[in-house]
Amino acid sequence: MEDKITYRGRSINQQDISTITKIIANYPEGSRRFISQEICRTWNWRQPNGFLKDMVCRGLLLHLESKGLIKQPPPKCTPPNPLANRKKPHKIDIEETPLECSLKDLFPITLKQVRRTDFEKIFNSLVSEYHYLGYTQPVGEHLKYLVFSSGRPVACLTWSSAPWYIGARDKFIGWSKEIRQENLHLIANNTRFLILPWVKVACLASYLLALNRHCLAKDWQRLYHHPLYLVETFVDTQRYQGTCYQADNWIKVGETTGRGKLSKSNKAVLSIKDVYVYPLIRNFKRELCLTSPYPLRSRERPC
Repeated sequence: MEDKITYRGRSINQQDISTITKIIANYPEGSRRFISQEICRTWNWRQPNGFLKDMVCRGLLLHLESKGLIKQPPPKCTPPNPLANRKKPHKIDIEETPLECSLKDLFPITLKQVRRTDFEKIFNSLVSEYHYLGYTQPVGEHLKYLVFSSGRPVACLTWSSAPWYIGARDKFIGWSKEIRQENLHLIANNTRFLILPWVKVACLASYLLALNRHCLAKDWQRLYHHPLYLVETFVDTQRYQGTCYQADNWIKVGETTGRGKLSKSNKAVLSIKDVYVYPLIRNFKRELCLTSPYPLRSRERPC
């Protein structure tokens, strides 16, 4: 075995392999899920919200088995994978009467976090039908927001886990690779922002960004039990100019390379996007570069 294997930020050495082998031997009738959870309990390998990193551990076990380092018990069943053949969200009809007015005439405006609520199907349907990227189920930590005007949907926003490596962002923060691996979950990415096409209201987009920022960190803390220090987004400059982010005082820190996370080419294969960030606390760079930056320190005040 090579001296060290790194998987999803965790270093695996020979002692870890021995621990895994012993657990498999101790539970010859145990399912792969049980063994994975037992390994997580032994290592105290948990998410920030306290749940076991069961799925990550199962991926690790498959990785180690592919290298011939362990032998797992045969799978007891092969359940269907909902991610492999995910159906397009069912279209839900809503009122499409044009809304062309001033921002103040749109009040009252309500922002509702809809993940794991009855409104989530409406959210998925609207993003699927009207966002140019369509709907894809977010992986990892994420929140979904629906915006209502007098009870009528007008916009959608999704915040998800930050991409593993973005050169412009990482240079702006100034953290090392090791610190990034530890603290990346303290950043959220605005992966979808949709104002429904029949809503024509000046300044609405920047207003909603600000409105959402003021509750995002609290909602994230409530669900995932850790703070957010920075938010980011990518603007496809072939389609947009990033005007609403600029109006909300987001900071442009550079551009993506256009190579994509899986590309082995040095040439751009995707559209190059502007990278914008917005700090949620003062001294965010210091907090992101610390080895143990959460829970949020009481001395920090929101920006």
